Amino acid sequence: MATEHHGTVETTQAPHGQEGGGGLPQLQFQHWGGQIVWLLLIFAVLYTVLAKVLLPRVSGAIETRGAKIAGDIADARRLKDEAEVQARAAAAEVAEARAKAQKTAADAKAKASAEAAERQAKEEAVLAEKLSAAEARIQASRDAAMGHVRAVASETAGAIVEKLTGKAASAAELKASLA
Repeated sequence: MATEHHGTVETTQAPHGQEGGGGLPQLQFQHWGGQIVWLLLIFAVLYTVLAKVLLPRVSGAIETRGAKIAGDIADARRLKDEAEVQARAAAAEVAEARAKAQKTAADAKAKASAEAAERQAKEEAVLAEKLSAAEARIQASRDAAMGHVRAVASETAGAIVEKLTGKAASAAELKASLA
């Protein structure tokens, strides 16, 4: 851009390399005093906001969470202890029930064995009675058969003697020969 003053042209542009004062103001170290003041001021404000507002909120949340976690852990331990006590009680009840069941089974087995032995003894007595009655019948039949055998033998012997000798033998002779 050029402007005209009394016949001469004057330029408002700076020569090359010096445009706008030489770059970023943050990197111009001739003004470092103001930059340090602003740095300290911003640091102080940020520190105050962090220390007085944000960090207490965060630490409060952390403490609240820590207390809740500690409470939950204490509750979990208490519940675990209660569960262990209940598990031991249940195991004792199961063992007691198992012992009762085994005793009941043993008693039932003993009772059944006693009843079976009693039935067996009764059956053996009945069978022994039947056996002795049968033996008595057999003995009676045998005695009767032997009695018939003597009579048949006596008749047969009499018939043989009569056939061989031609005369009949007396009853006393037949009885003496069979004895």
